[in-house]
Amino acid sequence: MMIWLGWGLFALVLLVTSGLLLADRLTPRATGTPSTALPPEPAQTPIDRELAPYLAAHPGETAATLLPDGLDAFAARAASARLAGRSLDLQYYMWHDDLVGHLLAREVYAAAERGVRVRLLLDDINTKGLDPALLALDAHPNIEVRLYNPFRNRRGVWRLLEMVQRFFSVNHRMHNKAWIADGRIALVGGRNIGDEYFDANRSVNFRDLDMLLLGPAVADASAIFDDFWNSSAAVPIEALNPQTPENLHRLVAALAHECADAAAQVYLDRVAASPSAQRLANRELSPHWSASITVASDPPLKTKAADRSGWLQPRLAAHLDGVHSEVLLISPYFVPGKQGTATLLGLARGGTRVGVVTNSLAANDVPAVHSGYERYRRQLLDGGVGLFEIRRRGPVATHGLFGSGASLHTKAFVIDGARGFVGSFNLDPRSANLNTEMGVLFDDASLARDLRQEYLRLAMPELSYQLRRGADGSPQWLDRSVQPPLVLEHEPEAGWWLRTITRLISWLPIESQL
Repeated sequence: MMIWLGWGLFALVLLVTSGLLLADRLTPRATGTPSTALPPEPAQTPIDRELAPYLAAHPGETAATLLPDGLDAFAARAASARLAGRSLDLQYYMWHDDLVGHLLAREVYAAAERGVRVRLLLDDINTKGLDPALLALDAHPNIEVRLYNPFRNRRGVWRLLEMVQRFFSVNHRMHNKAWIADGRIALVGGRNIGDEYFDANRSVNFRDLDMLLLGPAVADASAIFDDFWNSSAAVPIEALNPQTPENLHRLVAALAHECADAAAQVYLDRVAASPSAQRLANRELSPHWSASITVASDPPLKTKAADRSGWLQPRLAAHLDGVHSEVLLISPYFVPGKQGTATLLGLARGGTRVGVVTNSLAANDVPAVHSGYERYRRQLLDGGVGLFEIRRRGPVATHGLFGSGASLHTKAFVIDGARGFVGSFNLDPRSANLNTEMGVLFDDASLARDLRQEYLRLAMPELSYQLRRGADGSPQWLDRSVQPPLVLEHEPEAGWWLRTITRLISWLPIESQL
């Protein structure tokens, strides 16, 4: 037995060592022809013509609207795809094989059929099993699909072995989310493409946030997309798997069939009935116009960039420097680390109101991340930082050590009711150091007011527990939905087994991976 264990350990070490020594040679080559965003024209497409008078009335300014509602976020993507006449540039960490994924894939295909150029860039870590559908889309002459940091091996045990061998390079993922139509409209924020992100799965209490942009700041998003699309980390899917063009016809037929069934119609009827979606369809939105809106991102080859000044984390951290009256943070995965904790405690000591909304253990799909957060919870409470944890509502996604599906998925902050950020960046080591992230930075009181209202809504008694320290120093959770508030001594709605596993994980030296 010991002999076999020894040989197994030797094989594992050999596999990982070969990956370290040969990492660059093992990574699939980027063979795609470079391309860039198609430049906007004054009146070439319906979007150009519709936006022209508004842009002329607000020279140099970008229109921005927060989209906290999933139905509105779906409607905005579907509407922009239908209006697009030039290009769709789509960049996502995940595109699920579910109802919303299929509905939006059909919109993308319909746009390509009209002659719209489509570039679809997906992170490869979540594309297992999707190759047939992605290859079918890629077979369309107007659609090109590329995968970020992909696996050579597309299925089975060989993919697993490659994950072990290339562990250190595979660990770096593209977490960006952007939907860009005609270089005029951009949707940037926390949403991947899937049912839970767009309120199509009503069994979970899922909360997320996008920002809809119209105008000059969209050029920032387009430039970011081009950097990633043309980087050595982006590989055409056709270079990884042979194409079978006839699959396109089967995919289109399957999408048409599913999009016409009862479940799809029920969802689309809900979208159509949404008051704000109706305002969007009727061009009755009232966005905020501002010259102080930018879209920012990490570089595509983030971990190979020795100079961190171009990374998103230092740019976000700089906003916390100085004296503030209020700093409100929303992060589903919140692992502040020693430096982040010191920063928040320093702000609180200086008189700043500091508040954080994050997931409770029961609402968090990643106990490993929650274990990292709970290490700092008592210290933050002692230092005067307000903590609110989102309640679990109904069934929650199956818990795993790593994954996605938490009830809260919004990543944002607002400072002094004047400026803020909405994007893909979690306040954890993975977002800071491993994954590429992007988002919208703004310095505008009207947008800040809306974002602050979203924070206050999430912190409401009906949606979250408020934390405090008990007499013995242990955290307590206040259920403020009843009067007087109910005081809970343990992680609410989380069984002893989940609490135990989370505590055991907290002893492991894995914080840098969270």
